[in-house]
Amino acid sequence: MSKRDYYDVLGVEKNATEADLKKAYRRKAMKYHPDRNPGDKEAEASFKEAKEAYEVLADQNKRAAYDQFGHAGVDPSMGGGGFSGDASGFGDIFGDIFSDIFGSGGATGRGGRRQQARGADIGYKLDLSLEDAVKGKQVEIKVPTSKTCDICHGSGAKEGTKPTSCQTCDGRGQVRMQQGFFSIQQTCPNCHGSGEVISDPCNACRGEGRVKHTKTLSVKVPAGVDSGDQIRLSGEGDVGQRGAAPGDLYVQVQVKPHPIFKREADDLYCEMPISFASAVLGGDIEIPTLDGRLSLKIPPETQSGKLFRMRGKGVQNVRTRNTGDLYCKIMIETPINLTSEQKDILKNFDESIHAGGAKHNPQEGSWKNKIKSFFDDLVT
Repeated sequence: MSKRDYYDVLGVEKNATEADLKKAYRRKAMKYHPDRNPGDKEAEASFKEAKEAYEVLADQNKRAAYDQFGHAGVDPSMGGGGFSGDASGFGDIFGDIFSDIFGSGGATGRGGRRQQARGADIGYKLDLSLEDAVKGKQVEIKVPTSKTCDICHGSGAKEGTKPTSCQTCDGRGQVRMQQGFFSIQQTCPNCHGSGEVISDPCNACRGEGRVKHTKTLSVKVPAGVDSGDQIRLSGEGDVGQRGAAPGDLYVQVQVKPHPIFKREADDLYCEMPISFASAVLGGDIEIPTLDGRLSLKIPPETQSGKLFRMRGKGVQNVRTRNTGDLYCKIMIETPINLTSEQKDILKNFDESIHAGGAKHNPQEGSWKNKIKSFFDDLVT
């Protein structure tokens, strides 16, 4: 009998995230686990099926093989990754799933004591000009964060004292509780997982082992970054409680609007207004680029909206190092504040143009023909 599609088994789409997979498997496991359905062979089979699907889809390599070759890509008899198939061996997956529900997860040190959680990751928004984002820059930023307390050196205890072992959990940081069919380890409510309590906290940090602090950092912004890109500075986040490792700092780039250029991916766009006479007669105009001025030849009879492409004058991609292009859009400017003499000249010019028929204004003539045809069809 052929196996069901793993995505259908868990009830998720093929683009499901790791969190979606875990949530779907947790729901199936809670429903079909043998401890909750004693003697029910169908429930046991459904549990095994869900476990098999989750084991494959939660592993990036197995999932890639499954997406490309189906069940054959993960069948051990055909060289695939395979599946254990034993409902009793669910500790590493099922246990991890249920730790999310009951809060018993977290790294533990020797003797079962839970290790202090690393400090929190923090974010910083960095506003950059387009020029700095394209060319790269070394910038200094001031980041509000935390640092290890200088008085207690991160212990959280008042000077001359030290933390004592928690009596509630015997220093393990976790307590065991019975919930229905399951015996579950929970974070100790007294010491919050540290395995230690502070009876006489440090006055400077109030037992936290850390204090608020603003630090100055130098950040190297690589050439080609764009809005939404992040620069990670490892270990520059918040300090963990009581001497635990610090988190990371994520500098998020935000490129400010530019008065001339608009960026789309690795390409730059600008609009260049020119006079009616320049568009008709053609000629050379000077356009700006991020590298300086550039001469652009405008052919005679250029129409408004014409797009000119300058290869390699865009942005160098921060990852591929390929360089985009610059696109210049011609906008013919209508003259304003004309004198009577100038208006008379334009009237005479317009009359001479229309006297020549559609050869001077082909688009206008085509448009008028379409309008005439449209109204003729309405009448008939």
